[in-house]
Amino acid sequence: MEVNDTPRVLSDRYELRHLVARGGMAEVYRAQDRLLDRPVALKILFPELSIDRSFVERFRREAQAAANLSNPNIVPVFDWGEDGSTYFIVMEFVDGQALSSILRGAGPLHPDRAAEIAAEVAGALSYAHRHGVVHRDVKPGNVLITDEGAVKVTDFGIARAINTEESLTQTGAVMGTATYFSPEQAEGRSVDARGDVYSLGVVLFEMVTGRPPFVGESPVAVASKHVREAPPIPREINPSVPPALEAIILTCLAKSADDRYASADDLRHDLLRFRDGRAVQAGAGAAAATRPAQVPPSTTRAMAAFSGTQSLPVVTGPAAVEDSSHTGWWIALLLLLLVALGVVVFFLGRTLGWWHVGTAVATVQVPSVANDTVSQASATLQAQGLKVDARGAPGSATVTRTVPGAGTSVTKGTTVDLYTRVATPVATTITVPDEQNQSLSIAQQDLRSLGLVPSVQYSGTCTQVNVVCTQSPNAGSTAHKGDTVTLVTAAQSTTTTTSANVTIPDVSGDSQNTACSLLGSYGLTCSANTVLQPSNAVKTGQVITTQPGPNKQVTRGSTVILVVSSGPVVPNVVGDTAGTAEQTLSSAGYVPQPDSTCSSPGDTVVSQSPAYGTAAASGASVAITCSSGTSSGPTSSGSASSGSSSSVPGLASRSGRGGAA
Repeated sequence: MEVNDTPRVLSDRYELRHLVARGGMAEVYRAQDRLLDRPVALKILFPELSIDRSFVERFRREAQAAANLSNPNIVPVFDWGEDGSTYFIVMEFVDGQALSSILRGAGPLHPDRAAEIAAEVAGALSYAHRHGVVHRDVKPGNVLITDEGAVKVTDFGIARAINTEESLTQTGAVMGTATYFSPEQAEGRSVDARGDVYSLGVVLFEMVTGRPPFVGESPVAVASKHVREAPPIPREINPSVPPALEAIILTCLAKSADDRYASADDLRHDLLRFRDGRAVQAGAGAAAATRPAQVPPSTTRAMAAFSGTQSLPVVTGPAAVEDSSHTGWWIALLLLLLVALGVVVFFLGRTLGWWHVGTAVATVQVPSVANDTVSQASATLQAQGLKVDARGAPGSATVTRTVPGAGTSVTKGTTVDLYTRVATPVATTITVPDEQNQSLSIAQQDLRSLGLVPSVQYSGTCTQVNVVCTQSPNAGSTAHKGDTVTLVTAAQSTTTTTSANVTIPDVSGDSQNTACSLLGSYGLTCSANTVLQPSNAVKTGQVITTQPGPNKQVTRGSTVILVVSSGPVVPNVVGDTAGTAEQTLSSAGYVPQPDSTCSSPGDTVVSQSPAYGTAAASGASVAITCSSGTSSGPTSSGSASSGSSSSVPGLASRSGRGGAA
């Protein structure tokens, strides 16, 4: 959609703001719900899919089923609608990135973080399965990571509308997700919850190795590999993958659904056991995943003879000599495996303290070091005889938790992993992400988040305004922080370009980067200076409004100033009773601190500090002073005089506050 001065509104309610992403079946826009005054994500079906009435009906039913799911790890579906020949669904707008984008930019994740993400996805799948909804399209692009690190899964049930009665080669949207197909899905057989388990196993494989298990020249070739080929061993690609997590992955990737985890909840519990350092239950599925789909008969006979499951006839003569030779090799191999197993058990037992027979094993409780810096925490733990793995975090980073956790009894010499707000060390080089077909503003955000500098060029060969057509350097190239990446998009239409005036778009609720990108697409200049204004409604750092305001007509090239939220403000409690004041302050996120004059809940507050309207972060203390009985009027310099309105922008005086009756 080309940007123009008149925003498009669907169903007289949803105002399209800007394109966020394109998929195989739809475009996703950030939109504003005019009725509820909130941002939403609007997924609009491509026209070629909208003309198929049977598909639209299936899509509607699946969207309705997904709308009934209510889980913290599932992106909720708010609405479904049509506007003329345009069909769309309305979902929660999530501030964050798709897992696919994170993997493109950061490469393999730390195994513990990958397990955390997969466990939350498995929890979302388990909830949906209990409510009769199978996802069928689990992939990194459908896993969103919020700015706070929360995991949310989107597009529940939507894949069923595409897959129903469609072959692998008929629907482009299905073709694009063959990388994450289960074998039964690739063969066109019915898919149940265990198909989602397989697909999540593929995603987990990609999270820890940086690539999916199967790649090919076409989706059909990839689907064939899911059916016929054993997956690679994760540790052969990334030796740092722990054996327990590898066993979990390979159990998920078992060819037969019966050899996988019986449910997504079973998978979730095993991932949590891994994260807690406990033994996992994966194993049988791991063997099944690596078992070839078709085993040659000669190999089958050899395996049966070795395992004792087949009775072989007695052989004499030269053949007996040959068989005897083969038997010798098998015995030698068996002895070698037993020796190797003994070595592994010995070292494992020594690590876990099994062999301290007759001697006391020194144990210690892991001390609590949460909120300490890495340097402080390391000193505390080492003083207890424990080893420390800071996972690449700098010494100044703040520790959030440890594994093993605080209070856990461990032997001296145990390594304690420190988890901090700095998840991974800063890479010296950066892999340029793939921004082709991405929204221009989102692409610019992606690059800036990686330390790269986006530069925009316009070309008449591109067809979509504000959508990246090509980029330089190409995706996958190596770059360093501060390097420039050129994003090429279509030039504005002649009418838009030559128009003397332009309407300022509404960027309220956007980050400053997103707002400036959108203003730039309208031919406007974003001022380097911003106006800070306290707000209880808009998050700190997000845009409240602009100067001039939205929908104002200005000359193209004009400079627009962003009014940005500096955070919440202290509410006015002067004139309230002490009890009411404490409740008001607590509800607003502040800590009330009444002095000795507020001895009774019925005492009247006569002053407060900080004063009403002062910007203060959530959790700040607010001191209040009282007088017994009803106050004859406020004595605080922070309250407004009778009949006056608040001097704080965006706030109005509450009735009965700020002056005598």
